[in-house]
Amino acid sequence: MLNAPPKAITFLIRLALVCGSLLLWRSDFNSAHAEAAVLKPDDFAHHYERFNACDNEQVVNEIPNADSWLWMVDQAPLFECPSTRLEEMYYFRWWTYRKHMKRTPVGMVLTEFILPVSHAGDYNTVSCAFGHQVAEGRWLHDQTFLDDYTLFWLRSGPGGGPAEHFHKFSSWAAVALYDRYLVTLDRSFLVSILEDLVADYRTWEGERQRDDGLFWQHDVKDGMEESISGGRRVKNIRPTINSYMVANALAISRIADLAGKSELSQEFAKKSEELRTLLNEQLWDKDSQFFKVVLENGEFSTAREAIGFIPWMFDLAEPEHAEAWAQLIDPAGFRGPWGLTTAERRHPEFRTHGTGTCEWDGAVWPFATSQTLNGLANLLRGAPQSFVTKRDFFDQLMLYAEAQQQDGMAYIGEYYDEQTGDWLITGPKAERSRFYNHSTFNDLIISGLVGIVPRDDNFIEIDPLIPKDVWDWFCLDGVQYHGQTLTVFWDRNGARYHRGKGLVILADGQEIGRSPSLGPLTAKLP
Repeated sequence: MLNAPPKAITFLIRLALVCGSLLLWRSDFNSAHAEAAVLKPDDFAHHYERFNACDNEQVVNEIPNADSWLWMVDQAPLFECPSTRLEEMYYFRWWTYRKHMKRTPVGMVLTEFILPVSHAGDYNTVSCAFGHQVAEGRWLHDQTFLDDYTLFWLRSGPGGGPAEHFHKFSSWAAVALYDRYLVTLDRSFLVSILEDLVADYRTWEGERQRDDGLFWQHDVKDGMEESISGGRRVKNIRPTINSYMVANALAISRIADLAGKSELSQEFAKKSEELRTLLNEQLWDKDSQFFKVVLENGEFSTAREAIGFIPWMFDLAEPEHAEAWAQLIDPAGFRGPWGLTTAERRHPEFRTHGTGTCEWDGAVWPFATSQTLNGLANLLRGAPQSFVTKRDFFDQLMLYAEAQQQDGMAYIGEYYDEQTGDWLITGPKAERSRFYNHSTFNDLIISGLVGIVPRDDNFIEIDPLIPKDVWDWFCLDGVQYHGQTLTVFWDRNGARYHRGKGLVILADGQEIGRSPSLGPLTAKLP
């Protein structure tokens, strides 16, 4: 019997087998490969080999499993760290993300469920997680698919207007797209959709704004059905939609500035500031020290819910509100054995709505975990406070990674039990929940843990949220940022990457910044 070929030959054979289909894909997808300066792609191929081997590939969209690793090398940054679980989940989430990239007659779109669902619109699209999908996808090298996907939502409907189901869910679309611009600096595309975003905002004002200036929403149309505070038909004032609308208005103001439309910019800056004031005055419960839902009768809900952390996702809260974060690490608050709950655990109605009907009465939802950890990152980079630390961010991100498994394999679904980590959609419905594209993970690593803080000038800012005593090394390699390819690595003693000690930033392979400590570092781009 012939000996098995060595690893390098095995890789070449696998490369040859998929090259034909990949070249066809690349010719139509406008490849934007960025070379890694430190890491070697072959060192991470085993993750994709394992993912592919354990998947029956029930649905094949734009990029089949056979092409998934070469797509990853071509399109996403490489990442390594001492945590094998975190590293595995980083590659798994890119593997699942590309499963949802779907070519249609109107361009590329992203699905949320891998199988068709009754509440979806054209091409099985659902608008609920659009903001999360943009945040995650902005780090891929070729952004044309997100251009297509954005235009699908904004212009594929009747008369060239929004898709009819765009307003089925609350949205932070404008701010997500502006945050994407801070990574790509693609001013022309962002300015080209300004009027669409303005029209979208005015539609929300007509549909959901009250006479007092605040916005109401059904919890189900926030994507958060069966909550303690809400109902599928009640018109409560929620921290979700009000935070989204403040942030969207500010984003529109900034886009209008880019377009040279000063009057429009001033109009939306005023809208943002007025609504932010109302949010902080009317939705902050001084007794509970928390942002809460205001019910139709004008009273606060009796429950603290994870949506009370959303104002920090957009830097909207005041410094004196930081005490709310004490609830994050309180076992009677939101800290469960397997993650951050969607309602405080001390509440008498916690986990009382049953199981299997998308309950937001306490179980852990990756959608909410993503929002909360984004808010926590902003808090930690803001005014000094004494309630939470980088260790809390790190521990919760690690727990989030640990929870994304089932039967010993990497897995992402809809929501799970806070005590056991068991995913709560079972039976036939579980098939539709596999690969659920309804949250972020890699963005939390790139912009949160590693700490790339996107900005609109010619500087790169790194502010890692890694406790100084936990890792001796990590590397994020091949990040497309402002038209350049960045590498960020930490090497405490210089033994891992043999490029000296400290936190280092490379641009197109050349060093532009170095610090001896694992802390904030800013460097000018070439």
